[in-house]
Amino acid sequence: MNTSVHERESADGPRPGRIVLAEEDIRRRIGELGAEITRDYAHDPPLLVGVLKGAFVVMADIAREIRLPVTFDFMAVSSYGGATHSSGVVRILKDLDIGLEGRSVLVVEDVVDSGLTLHYLLRNLQMRSPRSLEVCAFLVKESRQRVDLPIRYTGFEIPPDFVVGYGLDFDGRFRNLPHLAVLDGI
Repeated sequence: MNTSVHERESADGPRPGRIVLAEEDIRRRIGELGAEITRDYAHDPPLLVGVLKGAFVVMADIAREIRLPVTFDFMAVSSYGGATHSSGVVRILKDLDIGLEGRSVLVVEDVVDSGLTLHYLLRNLQMRSPRSLEVCAFLVKESRQRVDLPIRYTGFEIPPDFVVGYGLDFDGRFRNLPHLAVLDGI
């Protein structure tokens, strides 16, 4: 049986299982999102705000698909710790370096689960007086949101399973998978 390095390294613990989104499907949708953002922001290139660490892969790929001179900044927030479900307590671990006042801001998020972290983040960013504040979420988990969120761009809606790959991790591992897979063994 031919096993991947990821499967061999994690045979004794949580490991990637069933593939939810193939690499080709992800690439296609990222291209579509880049084209939509290019069209919508043609006269006002946005500041892309990536939510670390999970969104670094999707933000890099989307940015390469946007045909505008975008700028970048990053925030790091925590609501999961080492768990597989959000605690609901949000901490800003790294704040932005660029001011938002009067700018068009597009927050790039990896996954929206309960929505509590993103809700907190949007309230925080809105207080900084951006001209506009929109969200691009790579993944939205079906039937999990506990708050209404203004998500302008959605990559995919997925079942509420805990997934890894394409920037998403479990305990710092599996971010480098080119596809998205359910985490088995948890």
